[in-house]
Amino acid sequence: MRAIWKGAVSFGLVSVPVKLYAATESHDVSFRQVHAKDGGRIKYQRVCSLDGEEVAYADIAKGYETEDGEMVILTDDDMAELPSTSSREIAVEKFVPRDQIDPLLFEKSYYLEPEGAGAKPYALLRQALLDADRMAVVTVALRQRTSIAVLRVKDDVIVLQTMMWPDEIRTPDFSVEAGDVKDSEVKMAHMLVETLAGDFDASEFEDDYAGAVEALVKSKIEGGEIKRTETSTKTSGEVVDLLAALQKSVAAAKSARGEEAEEPPAKKAPAKKSAAKKAPAKKTAAKKTAAKKTAPAKKTAAKKQAKKAS
Repeated sequence: MRAIWKGAVSFGLVSVPVKLYAATESHDVSFRQVHAKDGGRIKYQRVCSLDGEEVAYADIAKGYETEDGEMVILTDDDMAELPSTSSREIAVEKFVPRDQIDPLLFEKSYYLEPEGAGAKPYALLRQALLDADRMAVVTVALRQRTSIAVLRVKDDVIVLQTMMWPDEIRTPDFSVEAGDVKDSEVKMAHMLVETLAGDFDASEFEDDYAGAVEALVKSKIEGGEIKRTETSTKTSGEVVDLLAALQKSVAAAKSARGEEAEEPPAKKAPAKKSAAKKAPAKKTAAKKTAAKKTAPAKKTAAKKQAKKAS
């Protein structure tokens, strides 16, 4: 793991230098939107809804939409004036009973590791939390925003869990009317609870969906059901024809110089070969025709010479 934040936990006059590590990671299956025909990825353009033109990233600003649909543009200078903090302190505000905090408030979890000489005060804080069976409510600045969080102990490690702000928890706008519940039904429900009672063990549960997707993808790869796209890093597994590769290289070089590329002999169409074979036959026929034309002329000249001699 790689530390994402460094600071110190402070409670009273005690300061514990710590490193912060993300305690969780998502293994959710993600898919890409692609063209079903060739597997090419679908690209999205940043288009203005008013003029329909594509907007460069440098021209994009932050906007706050009001309830009536008006848009307020916030510049970088405006954002710089907002309250922010870069404090490296995890300040303990109070220690509260564990059951007073609704788990609905919990957001993200991080591991705290003692740094340098912080091992002893770290162990002191950890033992104090365990003995009191309480959690420490703290304030901490993460990503330049102050968040409320709690410190609790898990497997000898102090865990920091950021929390939602109270106004971020929604109140259900519906009510549940169960009607009259009979004593016999309640008794049967209690029996069901006792039948299924047990201790929680996270290793007993498995993400069947992710495993099924992985098996499906693997079977398609083994069956050759894949698309080669512009981002593919693997070859198709076919043996490379060195001669064909050289011929293509030569043709590309000639084309770059403006010369007409010759077609590789192996790729000539059969029709062209037939035409090439017939060419010598035409020349031979022309010679025979010429011979026939010159033969009578030679005979006539011979007869004239014989008459003169007589």
